[in-house]
Amino acid sequence: MGKPTGFLETARAQGIRRPVRERVKDFKEFDIAWPDDRLHEQGARCMDCGVPTCHSGCPLGNLIPDWNDLVYQGDWERALEELHRTNNFPDVTGRVCPAPCEDICILGINEDPVTIKSIEKAIIDRGFAEQLVIPRPATHQTWKRVAVVGSGPAGLAAAQQLARAGHMVTLFEKSDRLGGLLTYGIPDFKMEIEVVSRRIEQMKEEGVVFTTNTEVGKDLSTNELLATFDAVLLAGGAEQARGLEENIEGRDLGGIHFAMEFLTQQNRRNFGDSITGAEAILATNKRVVILGGGDTGSDCLGTSHRQEAFQVHSFELLPKPEQVKTSSSHEEGGERRWSVLTKGFRGKDGQVAELYGVEVEWLPPEEKGGRPIMREVPDTEFTQPVQLVLLAMGFTGPVRTGLIEELGVELNEHGAVRRDENYMTNRPGVFTAGDMTRGASLVVWAIWEGREAARCIDAYLSARNGTEG
Repeated sequence: MGKPTGFLETARAQGIRRPVRERVKDFKEFDIAWPDDRLHEQGARCMDCGVPTCHSGCPLGNLIPDWNDLVYQGDWERALEELHRTNNFPDVTGRVCPAPCEDICILGINEDPVTIKSIEKAIIDRGFAEQLVIPRPATHQTWKRVAVVGSGPAGLAAAQQLARAGHMVTLFEKSDRLGGLLTYGIPDFKMEIEVVSRRIEQMKEEGVVFTTNTEVGKDLSTNELLATFDAVLLAGGAEQARGLEENIEGRDLGGIHFAMEFLTQQNRRNFGDSITGAEAILATNKRVVILGGGDTGSDCLGTSHRQEAFQVHSFELLPKPEQVKTSSSHEEGGERRWSVLTKGFRGKDGQVAELYGVEVEWLPPEEKGGRPIMREVPDTEFTQPVQLVLLAMGFTGPVRTGLIEELGVELNEHGAVRRDENYMTNRPGVFTAGDMTRGASLVVWAIWEGREAARCIDAYLSARNGTEG
């Protein structure tokens, strides 16, 4: 630590964002880069706390005090090296990670925590601007072939680690573009596509072969996959969206869509794709209701603002938390309601026109360790005019049909792919990582799991090589 009194002399600086009136008119990132002097001051706030709890708060175990101090010292190149030591894509986490490291920062006990996430983003953005982020191809080849299925953060991190270890890596993506939810699930105003595409180019130069428009289990059989590769990593994510009750009135009306359909379409428009006619999902001039108050719901809110929705409401089934999380999208407008149960929809000419629901209260569980009990509050029924309903209620796990069924891998009690301590499924040589095995989680966890799975695959292939040799 270069300045022991830094946290006493300098207050936490808040992020700099483009004005709301300006940023809702486009899909460019809303964060503005910090000047160097502010970054030096914020880096100096990192304390010599003895046991830095930020390490345990970060799933990747990022060396946060080290690169904070290096930023304070002005040694940006070494800070970049320390940043990449534990994280393949700090340019992603510096934009979309909710920063659990800051929540557990020791300074946060009685002061505002260190601005870890903003410093992380500044380091990596400077690294790219100064062309310090370069390909790191393997210095030797094992000639072992590894297939990675899915190009989200877990798949990309694993593919990069395996390629750098000298393995021949082919990554299969069912979509037309690479990146998984990084490309089609995260709005450009949070992370522009260039962040992903420049990493893809880096990995191509490191030897990773990318194959798009190929759904394993459909376009490529699992038998062919297993016969061609020495190891397989399943990193297809948790794409099974949580829906409404099947018997809810009006569910089949037009204008009710899953959030990812809505978000994916807008990102495709930003790519220049043409989406017209009946398939187009747009919030323009409509009353919108978003069911779900998490990050995906927030992304739908920000996208609806930019599409110039007439009015946007966000309904959350759970009670209002003591500390309400306010995202950049919430800053831009819209009404939020908690403890609301949607009972059904009514339509006009086949399109949704009205939502009806009721307020609920949550009672303590009847048994210790049980679930809280939800009860409708009498005389709180309401209706809400709506022309677009977006279902952003989370995900229940991976899609079971196709790849998973064909491979015959076991699922755990939560419906995710079961694995052992070495990230291997019940099928020898078939591994899994990320949301597909963990359930829907943070991007930082996906990167960590991809790195760990790559380490286990490398050990597996090395052991096989020793046995065969």
